Amino acid sequence: MRLRLLKRPRRRRTWLLTVAVALAVVAGSGAWLLFRSDDGQAATATTTSEVTSTTIEDTVSASGTVDAAKTADLDFPVSGAVTHVWVAEGDTVKKGQRLAEVDPTALEAARTAAQSTLDAAEEQLSEDQDDDASDVQLAADETAVVSARASLDQAEQAVDDAVLRSTIGGIVTTVGVEVGDTVGSSGGSGSASGSASGSASGGSGGASSGSGTPSSTSTSTTTSSSTSAFTVVSQGTYVVDATVASADVAEVKKGLQAKVTVTGVSDTVFGIVESVGLVAQTNNSGAAVFPVTIRITGQRDDLYAGTSATASIVVKQTADVLVVPSRALKSDGDTTYVLKMVDGKATRTTIKVGETYGAQTQVLSGLTSGDTVQVPGFTLPGGTSSSRGGTNQRKGGLPGGDLPAGGFPAGGQAPAGGAGGGFPQ
Repeated sequence: MRLRLLKRPRRRRTWLLTVAVALAVVAGSGAWLLFRSDDGQAATATTTSEVTSTTIEDTVSASGTVDAAKTADLDFPVSGAVTHVWVAEGDTVKKGQRLAEVDPTALEAARTAAQSTLDAAEEQLSEDQDDDASDVQLAADETAVVSARASLDQAEQAVDDAVLRSTIGGIVTTVGVEVGDTVGSSGGSGSASGSASGSASGGSGGASSGSGTPSSTSTSTTTSSSTSAFTVVSQGTYVVDATVASADVAEVKKGLQAKVTVTGVSDTVFGIVESVGLVAQTNNSGAAVFPVTIRITGQRDDLYAGTSATASIVVKQTADVLVVPSRALKSDGDTTYVLKMVDGKATRTTIKVGETYGAQTQVLSGLTSGDTVQVPGFTLPGGTSSSRGGTNQRKGGLPGGDLPAGGFPAGGQAPAGGAGGGFPQ
């Protein structure tokens, strides 16, 4: 096949051009025959439409990305050498499940010391009470007991925190520690700075220990820290982290419904506005936008974090709005009217209109639900094949007159009267 093309390129190109021109002429003639009326006037198609009541929604657009509804960045709130790591990236975990453990030896020793301190403080208070010590002395003893008991509580919590547990159920997406790593105040993988017998922590991944920040759990999208020992994201529940224009943010409130279109998902996804940011950001175009979090309703197995999404937030709904197709409206000076079908005849009917919603217009008076109105069709070009100057010449096409050399395959000419490159008049 390739050798043939090299031998006879001129003849093959001429044949392709001839066929292309012939097809163009046939297509143009067919379109002309389809849309041109017998008297040479432009053809139109008139239809009817029923007046209906509907619910109108005013929406605000938002765009952003899908993210897991919860993300937990977890670190050890205590110091020590990692002795066990029980999970790997991609594992599914439950809330409270063990992730890793540090050597508890030093923590247990601190707990024992704290218990001894409390025992001594309680014994001293008891002796001073038996000796009828002064109120000042007894107050000091009671303060020592309270302080020692608090230190013991902290030490016991620290022993519990030697095992890091997940604060949410989900998938482990980051594992930043290995057996043998040192974490905590002297380690590089954790962010906690509490000591073994330091201030109380709120459990593994709960409240802070000492002055550290052992972990955090967000109910919206967060970017996991690169220093976190573990990151766990929820499954099945998602949010859309989006932004809205500054001109629209005043209309967006918590609790409003949203229709979300997610890239790669054919169905409409529904959600609820969960939060509206108060501080503006700058988008890629330099315009001011405000962050909005939309929580996707229900469990979904077809969404993925990081996917692009757009949302229409319904800021207002108006029920029982009477509408007609906007194309059915006609005007005569300051009067708006439609051609209402009465006993099969189009009857001019004056109406009062309200808001326009895309291709529909609100009717305030003059019509009722169930009425039928006439809707004009689209006007199609008639006696010419182009609207430019009333001639048959098309921009970029063939000039009016003869076809190029070669003509039709049989060597014939354009149809009679085909001065416009073969298109009928």
